[in-house]
Amino acid sequence: MDGLIEKAAQAVLGSKLTLALTGAGISVESGIPDFRSKGGLWDRYDPEEYASIYSFQKNPEKVWLMLREMEEIVDKARPNAAHIGLAELEHMGLLRSVITQNVDNLHQEAGSKDVIEYHGNSRSLTCLWCNRHYDYTEKKGEYPPYCACGKILKPDVVFFGEAIPIEAMTRSYQLASICQALLIIGTSAVVSPFNVLPRQAKQAGATIIEINLEKTVLSDHITDILLQGKATEMVSKLVSAAKKIKGL
Repeated sequence: MDGLIEKAAQAVLGSKLTLALTGAGISVESGIPDFRSKGGLWDRYDPEEYASIYSFQKNPEKVWLMLREMEEIVDKARPNAAHIGLAELEHMGLLRSVITQNVDNLHQEAGSKDVIEYHGNSRSLTCLWCNRHYDYTEKKGEYPPYCACGKILKPDVVFFGEAIPIEAMTRSYQLASICQALLIIGTSAVVSPFNVLPRQAKQAGATIIEINLEKTVLSDHITDILLQGKATEMVSKLVSAAKKIKGL
């Protein structure tokens, strides 16, 4: 494994533009379970019933039963060593952007400045009727939270039935098509349109570095370097190896 870590660090150091794609797996060690895993939110709340924009528009009070539980989980979470390691790589000039499927804001809390969010961010709220915006702290403990206009607020996450933010898609596609190294952490990247990015990077000639607990559909076909293990351990080792090579 040490040889693979060093090989990955060399790839990052030799890259003029490195990106990181992150998914639920990077936040599991912060106490946020994968929604799709056993015991996760989708195991207890039917996503079609609780996580679609149509359900929210029809019965926001009901949807907030699930959202309240999600908010309470995220409230307790703190950035882990993987989030912090990526922020450190960015600070060192070795990572351009983090492109994430997560809505927990942990990359920003860890210190990452350039975060492209595919599914939005649960730490802010918007009124679908009058378009007024709120920070979640303004409505903390209010379930469901109401706008000044009297309507129930929606968290700024992408519900089923809503489009991925066009700016996030456009910028991530542009970066993936010119990157030279791509870190894939805590995701199998099979959900569309996120799954296009690893292939775009591969076609651009990028070195694909995958960090996951288990092998994924990417491992045998897309990945160049597989660091199999916990995100916290693998990212920390990668950062340490990069520093050592740079003489820091």
